[in-house]
Amino acid sequence: MSKQYPGGIISKTAPVPSGPYSDSTAPGIWTLDQQAAYAKQGNWPTAGNANPSLFIENLFSTYVYAGTGAAQTITNGINLSTNGGLVWTKNRVSTYNNVLIDTARGSSNFLMSDQTSAQTSNSTFITSFNSNGYTLGTGAGVNASGENNVGWTFRKQPKFFDIVTYTGTGTTNIVAHSLASVPGAIFIKRTSSTADWRCLCKNGTNYSPLQLNTTSGDGGTPIAITLCATSTELDIGYIGAATGNTSVNTNGETYVAYIFAHNAGGFGLSGSENVITCGSSSVNSSGNDIVDLGFEPQWVLIKPVGSSGGNWQIRDNMRVFSRIQNSGASLFPNLANAETASSTFWMEDSTGGSNGFRLASIGFTSQTYIYMAIRRGPMAAPTTGTSVFSVDTYNQTSASDPAFNLGSVTDLGLRRLSDFASSWTTQTRLTNNQGLTTNTSDAESTFNFGFWDNMVGWYQGGAITPPYSQANWYGWNFKRAPGFMDVVCYTGTLANRTVPHNLGVAPEMMIVKCRSSSAPGGIAANWAVYAAPQGNDKFALLNTTDLFGTSAVLWQATTPTASNFSIGAANYVNGSGETYIAYLFASVAGVSKVGTYTGTGALLTVNCGFTSGARFVLIKRADTSGDWWTYDSVRGITSGNDPYLFMNSSDVQVTGTNYVDTDTTGFKVTAAAPAGLNASGGVYIFLAIA
Repeated sequence: MSKQYPGGIISKTAPVPSGPYSDSTAPGIWTLDQQAAYAKQGNWPTAGNANPSLFIENLFSTYVYAGTGAAQTITNGINLSTNGGLVWTKNRVSTYNNVLIDTARGSSNFLMSDQTSAQTSNSTFITSFNSNGYTLGTGAGVNASGENNVGWTFRKQPKFFDIVTYTGTGTTNIVAHSLASVPGAIFIKRTSSTADWRCLCKNGTNYSPLQLNTTSGDGGTPIAITLCATSTELDIGYIGAATGNTSVNTNGETYVAYIFAHNAGGFGLSGSENVITCGSSSVNSSGNDIVDLGFEPQWVLIKPVGSSGGNWQIRDNMRVFSRIQNSGASLFPNLANAETASSTFWMEDSTGGSNGFRLASIGFTSQTYIYMAIRRGPMAAPTTGTSVFSVDTYNQTSASDPAFNLGSVTDLGLRRLSDFASSWTTQTRLTNNQGLTTNTSDAESTFNFGFWDNMVGWYQGGAITPPYSQANWYGWNFKRAPGFMDVVCYTGTLANRTVPHNLGVAPEMMIVKCRSSSAPGGIAANWAVYAAPQGNDKFALLNTTDLFGTSAVLWQATTPTASNFSIGAANYVNGSGETYIAYLFASVAGVSKVGTYTGTGALLTVNCGFTSGARFVLIKRADTSGDWWTYDSVRGITSGNDPYLFMNSSDVQVTGTNYVDTDTTGFKVTAAAPAGLNASGGVYIFLAIA
């Protein structure tokens, strides 16, 4: 008997593996039989034991780094030594070629996407492919001292990416591949001698034939996908006849093909989610085009394919691929140029939410363009609080250091002075240096902090000046992760609607703010807060002490789902034409907890299901007015002095009190705590992070 599991059809009599990822022939990879056997034990699917190949964070990486001129290891979590893949590197600030090195041809051989040159040997670019990344040599093309670079890593994986090498025949030539789906894009390069890069990119039901090293369009001659490729083979003979044998199928010449999937499913805990989409669209009559991918992208490649053609462009979320049109920069696969500030396309900030990107008419007027987009990760839920949250003091000592450090990519940051009157400022990777203040109703403005060029935190753009010192500054750093936290940008309509999100579970706390105005529709742009324990017709205001109010309009009295949340005709959350941002939180076992408790006036333990206590606690009284009390373990959640701040206030932190203490399961509220934290019979909501 067999049964369908996310990995495919497997045998019910499969041997039970000895432990997670126990395939000795391919460490880190389970065979389908092993997945099935583990599933029979009731262990499928959870983030802790699922095959890591199901998650995009284990298959693709954008890594920005500064060249040193000396060997350095890039640790991006991608297992290249076992699984194989491609590393595509580009210098961002100087004129250097796009360098492509893959495991099929070996680390000492490289190609250049902006050149027609044959494969060239150079052992100083990449010296090894590792189980968690790769090691750079001293070659200036990838590691020039003091120069900023980006490396895009694509790991081989069915339904995502494959590499094949072959020898041309000049005639019929069927080449097998392991993509397990019909390709959405194919990039072919002759490695033995000079030739253009030949590309076939999905355009409707056909492929557009293109050249990666030129601006040329497709000449209006589409090629039928069904004649070029199947889920297991490439018909090189047919492709050669259609695009020119000398480019892809000359007898005796050697070639490499990089093959990308399109909407093939196979990923996420469900085993059905897409991680890569290829397609085409056209700029519309309003001068822009919105591409709904069904997921939020982290990397997008686009190319105009009409008669006038145009440059290939790449944007990614590590180089400020944000919701702000005029921020961020493009790199060009067909050019050796440094990256250039671009208004051509940006992350979607529209009535649709977070599931695509938007293309402006500038440079693309009246043209069709093709695109390839890769889903943002992570897709696996976190298992520790430290992987998605930290509190840090200001520690930037040079331009290459983060001001506040999470230790991994930061998506949302809060910061403020503790010992001086100071607003809370908050910024996200999606809006980069555009920020808001949690204790005011102000519209967003430009701050001197941002998320550019940083793998572990966020930057201070200017110097800290007296009387303020670095020790006075604190940063609260959050990473977007399924089940834990998501950030969504959208544009209001003042009509009932839903907004898609990527939290993967129903949000239990939502904090929403108008970005574009301090008074949308003439109403103060207060921060609107939804808290599940209070119900779907209740809301609070983060920047005030007001008690929870009742409204059937704000959230449409509708509980959020795992894919969207509802908003009504309310300017707090949905003013017509105004832009908004929403921070979404939920409970992850052992990581975070959104909850409620009833005060006793005596020592009260709040069990969050943690094992080492809470490192962050935000508490608000719900049945009457009260502040938003903020505690963290860096400033001190101890059995003695517990400094606190109010997130709704610019007041300096208060010390010398003992209101909130540690408990291994979460936190304690002491008998000394005031009514804002522990009135007998009082009702409170909280967010705690381990």
